[in-house]
Formats: sequence, C-alpha cells, structure tokens
Amino acid sequence: MQNVIHKDVMDPSGFVVLADHVPGIIQEIRYYSTYNFIGERIDGYEEPCTLLTVEAARALKSVSNEMFVKGYRLKVFDGYRPVCAVKQFVMWGIEDTDIRMKPYFYPDLEKQDLFVKGYIASRSSHSRGSTIDLTLFDMASGKEVDMGSPFDLFSEKSHPDCRDIPDEQYENRMILQDVMIRNGFAPIDCEWWHFTLVNEPYPDTFFEFPVSAEYLKK
Repeated sequence: MQNVIHKDVMDPSGFVVLADHVPGIIQEIRYYSTYNFIGERIDGYEEPCTLLTVEAARALKSVSNEMFVKGYRLKVFDGYRPVCAVKQFVMWGIEDTDIRMKPYFYPDLEKQDLFVKGYIASRSSHSRGSTIDLTLFDMASGKEVDMGSPFDLFSEKSHPDCRDIPDEQYENRMILQDVMIRNGFAPIDCEWWHFTLVNEPYPDTFFEFPVSAEYLKK
C-alpha cells in the first residue's frame, strides 16, 4: 500500500515531549544545531527537544528503565522529523553543491550515494513520529558507549552487523539493538542508531508540524 499524507499532518495531539516521559533522557538534537551532514540548522527544528508519539515514548520509557538498572542512560539524536526537514535533505542532495561536512559524515561517498544506499530517505519514517535515533550513555564513565562509528557517519562501518570493528564495539551495538527489539522497536540494516516502533500508530501518515514543545501546547 502506498503511503499517503492525511489531512491531520499539522495535528500533534498524538505526540508528547519525550523528556516528560523519560526524565533521565540525554538529548543532543543534531538537526537543531549546525553539526550535522548539511552544516546548518534544519527546517522545522524550532527547539532542541525530542517529540514522539505517545506509544513510542511509552516503549522508550521501558527501554530506559531496563538500561538504567544496567548502568546506562539513553542519549537521543533525533525523534520526530517534520516533512519540511526531509524536503530540505532532498533538495540539498539534488541541487546544493555544498559538501563542507563531507569529511565528517560521508568521507567515502558522494552526496547522491546517500540516497541510493538508504542513509537518507526521500520519505522518512521519522516523519511518522515513532522512529528514534539514539545511543547509550555509560553512567560510570560519564561518556557515550563506543559503538564503533559516530551518529550519522554514512558508511558501511555504521551498519549494525559490520564486523570491521572491535568485538567490544560490536557487542555494544547488540546491547542496544537487543533492548530496543525486546521493547517493540525494529532496527534497519544501515544505521546502528535507528529504530522504529513496530506497531507504530501512524504507519501511513507523515506529519509537518515543527519540532517544538510549545507547539504541542497549542
């Protein structure tokens, strides 16, 4: 079935601010900052916060509780992503000749390859509100867990099943993947940090409202 945009794409009533449900969450919203693969704040990111559907937030709270007992907190890079942000990604890939962030995020690929290889989608599951990009934060060391590649490094090294990394880093990825799958999320094959709620509430709807806690209060 082809995905369609419903008339309620500006309606955030099924969404929550993740930090309200998971108080211990750490957030580094890369698309609100300039440190991302484009190099500027992305359209629609009005606040550095994570929005998710109620269902995805509840599932992530279970993930957080489970990992907290084991000494970890969750660190989130992105959650809900407006359609306008995805459009900016696409236009950047097609028309923009700026490759200033290439050494940091796609050193071995051309811009067009990012779409062909599935790292960037012209229709993103993030816009449906139940997809999350995250990692683990080790409370003992006070550092992110070493996953073998940083967030948004578009490379085969970021594939969850890549074995061209030390065993410890691979095992760290599996710790994250196992707890996410156990709590109802599905991974993808090209990014170790990306997960989508299997029973997402809006599988055919792509939302357009801004990433803004204030917008949810309207």
